[in-house]
Amino acid sequence: MPAGRDEDALSWGGDDDPTLDVGAADRDEATPTAETASLPEGWSAVGRGSESVSAAEAAEADADAGAQGSMESVAQGAPVREPMGNAELITLGVIGGFSVLYAVGWLIGGLRLQGTAQFLVSSVAYQISLWLAVLAPVVWFAAVYLLTIGSKTWVRFAWLAAGVVLLVPWPFIMVGAIGR
Repeated sequence: MPAGRDEDALSWGGDDDPTLDVGAADRDEATPTAETASLPEGWSAVGRGSESVSAAEAAEADADAGAQGSMESVAQGAPVREPMGNAELITLGVIGGFSVLYAVGWLIGGLRLQGTAQFLVSSVAYQISLWLAVLAPVVWFAAVYLLTIGSKTWVRFAWLAAGVVLLVPWPFIMVGAIGR
């Protein structure tokens, strides 16, 4: 192995920064020992040497157990929700995008039907119903997201899928791009 950075295959601007040079002695000092190794709450050590970190965390957790006893008793009643995974975030983004597109579809379809609908209802009633229809997909998405924060993931996606099916912009489909 090359001893210095001058022998590296690639070099970039700023590579001559002295804080980037880590010698063999510095590498040994930079490796944490079991006494100094600790991870933030919620993290777990994996790989080589993780046993010593876990043992140090267990000893530290026993010492802090008395201080956190009252907080744990309060938190035991509330369910702990895991953070969202990548698939859940992507699916929420796609369904949120459908909600915005549905709102645009309701607006376009409703504006194209405005002249025909004037014969059936007053213009004020039509404007109110048009804007309620435009806001319905976005309000549905926001309400489902906020009201299902504490529930299981499948419940959230079942309600979001119901909104995708129920709030299809029929005026756009029938009169808009497809109907003509």
